[in-house]
Amino acid sequence: METHLLTEYVQSSPILLTPEERDALARLVPSLSVAPATGTDDAYVLTPGAEVGVTVVGEHRFVIQPKVSIDRLLFLLSYALDRAAFPPVSTDLPEADRLLAAVVPGFLHQLGSALSRGVLQGYVSVEDSLLTVRGRLRIEDQIRDRFGSFPPAEVRFDDYTEDIELNRMLKAAVRRLLRLAGVPTRYRHGLRAFEETLGNVADVEYHRDVLPRFVWTRLNDHYRHAIALSRLILRSCSFDIGVAGLRASAFLVNMNEVFEDFVVKALRQALKLSDRDFPQGATGKALRLDELNRIRLRPDISWWSHRDCLFVGDVKYKRITPAGFPNADIYQMLAYVIAADLPGGLLIYAAGEQLPAVHTIRHSGKTVEIIALDLAEPPEAILEQIDGIAKRIRELRDLTTVRAPALAQAVM
Repeated sequence: METHLLTEYVQSSPILLTPEERDALARLVPSLSVAPATGTDDAYVLTPGAEVGVTVVGEHRFVIQPKVSIDRLLFLLSYALDRAAFPPVSTDLPEADRLLAAVVPGFLHQLGSALSRGVLQGYVSVEDSLLTVRGRLRIEDQIRDRFGSFPPAEVRFDDYTEDIELNRMLKAAVRRLLRLAGVPTRYRHGLRAFEETLGNVADVEYHRDVLPRFVWTRLNDHYRHAIALSRLILRSCSFDIGVAGLRASAFLVNMNEVFEDFVVKALRQALKLSDRDFPQGATGKALRLDELNRIRLRPDISWWSHRDCLFVGDVKYKRITPAGFPNADIYQMLAYVIAADLPGGLLIYAAGEQLPAVHTIRHSGKTVEIIALDLAEPPEAILEQIDGIAKRIRELRDLTTVRAPALAQAVM
């Protein structure tokens, strides 16, 4: 198998691909730009986007490396996943193999911890046709489907079972890894053992963008880290069977999502705030740009006191420059600031994407401040930078709380 090393946002040299391999690669990695190489009919130039990891298409193995080291990526991932720890990864492995080599054994470890007390059970609502009545009779269904005759009885009842959503997610993640090319045999044995342990759980195919959320209690909290890694696996693994049975699979991590998740959770911890007061994407909050409340805004980070927004900001791993809109991030941030009626807001970039600056917007008096977070630093230094950003957020929050009484007095 031929291995091709690529780097996020860096154009590759020409690579020979059949039309089937080219199409499978494009379907599997939508963020990857595939363009014909000049002067050839069968070679292509590949430019990865923000997704990094490993993709196998037929006899080709494409390794998309992040600009930061894999060790740094694992630190960001671990922090973002509720501090779900990855075991130490051998430094003898090449960087290209260390991401999967960390995720798979980490998931096995967390699975073992979650299922050490046995498979969690819970109540689920079941609708069935039975010879005897159990639970409640579904009168409408009985009349429509059975014309009112008995048996069978159309019933609805609660069943205490292992076949609950938490276990379905764990099993789905196990099955995804078993289908994934490149998972070492020594890990497949453990995955198959856990698949057997979850044998009474239904097989569910989850879409990466529609994954269930859970409320954690003392009864299910021991599942938290295993579910966090399941979520990562289900969002990262994808498969494609192309023309003539060409098989392709990928394990890809989106650096935009990793960076945003890390910054949100690290700032939340540094500020000692809950996810209700410092939500990601303004979840559960109403931030509207227009008077009719039709234009809803979802800033990555914001600080709230009940219904009042005290601070607003956004997190950008990569500077976005759509054609004709070179300052789109500034426009977006300004919309947040106006909607929240705040004096200013904060844009947090990964270092190298934008220089730190403070932009004062004409005729409004509002500011958009840019801060860069250097991911090349050691983890301790990155967290020190987070503390500095948290301090600046408090200062911006204080400007808001000082301004509010002054505005109230001016109105009087």
